[in-house]
Amino acid sequence: MTAITIRPVAGKADRKAFVDLQFRLYADDPAWVPNLKDELLGLITPGKNPFFEHAEVELFLAERGGRVVGRISAHVDRLFQQMSPEQGGGPDMGNWGLLEAEDAEVGAALIAHAEARLKARGLSRVLAPISMSMWEEPGLLIQGHDHPPTVMMGHNKPGYEAIVEGAGYTPAKDLQTFELDITNQFPPIVQRIIASGERNPRIRIRKVDKSRFAEEAATILNILNDAWSDNWGFVPFTDAEIAFAGKKLKPIIFEDLVMVAEVDGEPAAFMMTWPDLNEQLAGFGGSLLPFNWVKMLLWMRRPKVRTMRVPLMGVVKRLQATRLASQLAFMMIEYIRRASVADYGATRGEIGWILEDNQGMRSIAETVNGRVNKTYRIYEKRI
Repeated sequence: MTAITIRPVAGKADRKAFVDLQFRLYADDPAWVPNLKDELLGLITPGKNPFFEHAEVELFLAERGGRVVGRISAHVDRLFQQMSPEQGGGPDMGNWGLLEAEDAEVGAALIAHAEARLKARGLSRVLAPISMSMWEEPGLLIQGHDHPPTVMMGHNKPGYEAIVEGAGYTPAKDLQTFELDITNQFPPIVQRIIASGERNPRIRIRKVDKSRFAEEAATILNILNDAWSDNWGFVPFTDAEIAFAGKKLKPIIFEDLVMVAEVDGEPAAFMMTWPDLNEQLAGFGGSLLPFNWVKMLLWMRRPKVRTMRVPLMGVVKRLQATRLASQLAFMMIEYIRRASVADYGATRGEIGWILEDNQGMRSIAETVNGRVNKTYRIYEKRI
């Protein structure tokens, strides 16, 4: 067989080849949703993605006979390294991600190359795949290949699990999503908890005010940073990343789908829900041209979707061990469920990802009749 050559990405043409490979490899996969190529190029381009401001990123292409047959990143996130080893961080930790390979031989060669690059930086531990930030698409899909991912969730070939484990990697942490039928009312116990909360004068559940977008975003991020600060894999957002995420996500933020819970007049919890943009992107082929941009603008005015995704939810730490925490969560879930069905035509919800050992969030998801539909695994290895 022709030898595999691995070389660094250098310039615009290589970045285009890096993105285009995925479109070729998944062309016949009915569960794959092609993201917009311009968005994908922006994520791997310094100056466009603020992740590069606190990370060293190397991108590589694998070629066989002059043809691109694989890709990978090797990167070091300095903010992640500052987190404790108990949270997955540490100064000895590096990552690889964005793996795509035409076959197992290519995949193994790419992983070995990424490890060598990280080892050359003096690192001795790898968490992977992380593509490229924990806030983007972490983990390898190991369960749920038979149905499309929701917006900002990853998808990969089933065979990659064997490639990664064959390279000596062992599971570090599983991240799971839960799906549920939102057309039916939640179980009676949940309804009683919600009704009790509605009688509590200390509690106020409100929609966000999009006309005060920056202020509301700051409120939510303050809760998020407090609620998630002890979680495995947590990396704080930088100011530049907050601005970047706000600009990117604002078009799919709808006031009745994002809730803030206040206790005694102070913000104490939030829940963010997005219409599943992937349902629209599935037929675009990775481009808004020539007329897909019109379809997208019309859709965004008032989207009708099958699925709503809950990517983020948080309760401030001072309340996390109290009954009030789950009460606030159930109230926000119920109010958003009603709006999702009545105003957007949704029938299905997806919550996550949720860490496998986050018992509080798992319990909430299971109590509203959620069941695991996808599992993403982050692996680790000493190098």
